[in-house]
Amino acid sequence: MLFNSIDFAIFLPIVFVLYWFITSRNLKLQNLLLLVSSYIFYGWWDWRFLSVIVFSSFVDYLIGIKLQETENQKKRQRLLWTSIIVNVGFLGFFKYSNFFIDNFVTAFSLLGQDISQDNLNIILPVGISFYTFQTMSYTIDVYRKQLEPTKDIVAFFTYVAFFPQLVAGPIERARNLLPQFYLKRKFNYANATNGLRQMLWGLFKKIVIADNLSNYVELIYDNTSDVSSFNLILGLILFSIQIYADFSGYSDIAIGTARLFGFEFKINFRYPLFARSIGERWRNWHISLSTWFRDYIYIPMGGSRGDKWTKFKNLMILFTISGFWHGANWTFILWGVFNGLFFAPSMLLGNNRKYLEPIDTNKIFPSLKEAYLILQTFLLIAFTYIFFRAKNITHSYEYFLGILNNYNIPLYPSRLLNVYRIRSYDIALMMIFLIIMFSFEWFNRDKNHGLYFKENHKYPILRWSIYLFLIVIITLWPGKTENFIYFQF
Repeated sequence: MLFNSIDFAIFLPIVFVLYWFITSRNLKLQNLLLLVSSYIFYGWWDWRFLSVIVFSSFVDYLIGIKLQETENQKKRQRLLWTSIIVNVGFLGFFKYSNFFIDNFVTAFSLLGQDISQDNLNIILPVGISFYTFQTMSYTIDVYRKQLEPTKDIVAFFTYVAFFPQLVAGPIERARNLLPQFYLKRKFNYANATNGLRQMLWGLFKKIVIADNLSNYVELIYDNTSDVSSFNLILGLILFSIQIYADFSGYSDIAIGTARLFGFEFKINFRYPLFARSIGERWRNWHISLSTWFRDYIYIPMGGSRGDKWTKFKNLMILFTISGFWHGANWTFILWGVFNGLFFAPSMLLGNNRKYLEPIDTNKIFPSLKEAYLILQTFLLIAFTYIFFRAKNITHSYEYFLGILNNYNIPLYPSRLLNVYRIRSYDIALMMIFLIIMFSFEWFNRDKNHGLYFKENHKYPILRWSIYLFLIVIITLWPGKTENFIYFQF
């Protein structure tokens, strides 16, 4: 079920009414309602894959209890590895089987050995990369004795499958989210309205910004050899904005929805388009995944301890794994490698922790130096998205060569614009909406989301006019409904 679908628009109010008006006096019944609702939400896509999430939840629930019952270190390690093997095994089978088959066949063909290739017809379960990391973090934290295991099976299963963040995060740690299922929840009007505002802002970014930018990005990437160098560079810039609006839009909707039910998620994006360095960009982009990799992979490897070579090696391993997590394609691995190479200088020079706070919120505009650093960081990240968006290595290579060589092609390829039915009017409107998005996020850069208002805001008419404007635009703005980009991961 998609957040930007009619199905969800019907589903959410029904669950909300049942949750607050029918089951509010019984905490266990509330949790059970959330569990059933979450399974309906997930099964709406393909009910067969409910078995995977149920089995994964059951394994980690039992392992958590067993870890508490034994002090024998070898037994504890075996239990931990059982959890990791089950979760990574599911993820590897569904997501990476064909990748390894293809590369195995290619490797032997280079040695002169032809092997018949039969790819497996495997459907990737939506959200598997997210909920497997979530269940593993629970088991690892219990193993480290940083978390008491739960014996409340309904609470644990609901924690794993909680529908707001089930499909594309945030990846909530059990230490933050699971205890919230034990506490009686009371409806809070201020939190609920703030959640609705954040949902509205997320829908605006997804439906109006991301889904419509996809038209231009698709036009450029699907016709790499026919568009000018300028437009190829523009394609990188537009995709960088599209993927931010798409993914942060999902997180905004997820966090806002959770607030409607009395839950608080950790912030997942902290305005990364305004980052002044690669380090700041990665601290503020998909925070739940970045911190997961840091705490469960990077630090156990040794982190930033040791000599510069060790630091560099650990960093590159981390970014390579991060790239591979995103998809079973060499393009994603290269995307991770380039991000690691761009990040490495600041880490080796010891200034990667610079810019921990947003740009001075008393400023209407950034300084010239800050503006330069923001632009530099944005363009570096945009370059890496050649690999993220390209179909394969060959396509990314052609795209890069096109930037260097297509300077003689007309700036506006009218034939392609006519084929894709893109009008100057649409482009002008798109620019206006981009200005709106950037302006709201800039002036709220120290807040949790771009549509943040205090309840006692002194201009209620202005506030409600903005809400109404966004609702009308979201409802009436034409365009195709796109899946969220991170559904494929």
